[in-house]
Amino acid sequence: MRIFLTVLVRPRLWSTALRQARRLAPPGWWRRVPFLPVPTPGYTAMRSAIQYGEAEHSVEPGDLLRYLAWCKSENAGRS
Repeated sequence: MRIFLTVLVRPRLWSTALRQARRLAPPGWWRRVPFLPVPTPGYTAMRSAIQYGEAEHSVEPGDLLRYLAWCKSENAGRS
């Protein structure tokens, strides 16, 4: 919920967040609980272990915003 609110108050990142959610969502995400396009637990654990040194660490809102801003700038360079 904290992650959702972090992005919700930043409309300039909405399209980037949706694009990344679509890219990271596993195939057939709509058939499995929680019926949201979220990455698999294994993927998020691996990314947390790489970034924070422990698989159970939650994503920091500031890190998510920096990631989305980076994605947005990378996508802009492809146009």
